[in-house]
Amino acid sequence: MLVNLSDVLSERHTPINTDVELELNEVSIQSENYQITDKQPVHLEVIHQKGRELTIKGQTRLVIKVPCDRCLKTVSEELELDFSKDVNLDETDADQTEKDETNYIDGYYLDVDQLLYNEILIGWPMKILCCGDCKGICNVCGQNLNEGACDCEDTSLDPRMSVVRDLFKNFKEV
Repeated sequence: MLVNLSDVLSERHTPINTDVELELNEVSIQSENYQITDKQPVHLEVIHQKGRELTIKGQTRLVIKVPCDRCLKTVSEELELDFSKDVNLDETDADQTEKDETNYIDGYYLDVDQLLYNEILIGWPMKILCCGDCKGICNVCGQNLNEGACDCEDTSLDPRMSVVRDLFKNFKEV
């Protein structure tokens, strides 16, 4: 969705305070596409500061379907986005590239979808789990260990640590 910034940049400096429908239906992160299942309209405020400087504020809530990082079960991840950007339209292209502003402002138009995509990337969680104590999957057979144990041999123990394991076994309290 494109928002026209010409009223804010004109002589009257009329601020924009509106709700904008998000047209973004999926997010592509690290060559994976994730479906946006629920989205609220983006509440957007654009205020003139001075010259060709603007402040862009926005907030919304999204629900994205992503796989759990341990067991790969599909999880609904809720993202609350609340952002504020100071934009100077008079800066050179090199300055704007450093601040990553050139990809969501084109002339007198603000691309809300691209702005939200950038904010999703910034707010993306480091690790997404289906539950706090997710056991993951067996590295031998691929069984989801949250659903039950498998009959595979535990090969994850490092043989170099056998001496330390023996010490703990010998001094184990009963």
